[in-house]
Amino acid sequence: MTFISSVSDSRFVLIGFPGLEVDYLWIFIPVSSVYAMVFLGNCIVLHVIRTEPSLHEPMFYFLAMLALTDLCMELSTVYTVLGILLELIQEISLDSCIAQSYFINDLSFAASSVLLAMAFGRYIAICNPLHYSSILNNDKIKKIGMAILGRSSLLVPPVIISLKCLNYCHPRILSPSFCLHQDLIRMACSDIRFNSIYGLFLVISNLLLDAVLILISYIMILHTVLAIASGEERIKSLQTCVSHICAILVFYIPIVGLTMVHRFRKHLSPPVHVLMGNIYILFPPLMNPIIYSIKTQQIQKRIQKLFT
Repeated sequence: MTFISSVSDSRFVLIGFPGLEVDYLWIFIPVSSVYAMVFLGNCIVLHVIRTEPSLHEPMFYFLAMLALTDLCMELSTVYTVLGILLELIQEISLDSCIAQSYFINDLSFAASSVLLAMAFGRYIAICNPLHYSSILNNDKIKKIGMAILGRSSLLVPPVIISLKCLNYCHPRILSPSFCLHQDLIRMACSDIRFNSIYGLFLVISNLLLDAVLILISYIMILHTVLAIASGEERIKSLQTCVSHICAILVFYIPIVGLTMVHRFRKHLSPPVHVLMGNIYILFPPLMNPIIYSIKTQQIQKRIQKLFT
């Protein structure tokens, strides 16, 4: 009990934006603006889908799940990111750090699952349109939503809880403005094989598997579209996938970039770590509402009515 208590009392330093400390107030303005746009954009998408009966369809239900996931991701990091820029906080307790790490990982896996569900929806809509409403009825949507929630909520806790039992003897300095599992285990002197192996399992069984299944679904979609005789119909069918493809890219590209930064961190300066970490957290939640507002006419028209 003494050991666990001492670990719980340990604190970690958040270096924020190294070398730019004198400009924190100026950095706060654009960063807080991005957070405000993320909050406003995703809230608008959720409101529009909830209040517009014509949007009560499977595709938009999945979009609402994605917007809710993005919104929660923002709320899980806003305290530390803006707190550092306002010089309100400089360190974080182990318990708070573990909780933040849990939410970041959980929400990342949930977002990946939602994108996979959206790919499945696109596949059904294009490859089996006559049975679309019967396959993806409200009851199925609820079950998919519960499966997404259960998948991430049940798989992530073991590796996050194990962080509590590690002995942190290396300098407790976190390069990004929030806590990531990869950064925490690098400061541990304990045996981290479980964290490394289980963490790799989570990435493979969630992010990598989802990416492969999404790719397979689009290969099948492309095969079906190419079989359509009319070139105009082909383009029309592919255009319905543009928003989702853009959402996939803005989600997976930052993850690949962050992975490369962690892989070659010894050869990169701290600001690069911070930049990629913040892109990973903020870029997808910022871009998704913009993408769907621009590319989805139903949402675009409803937003225009909302502000006129």
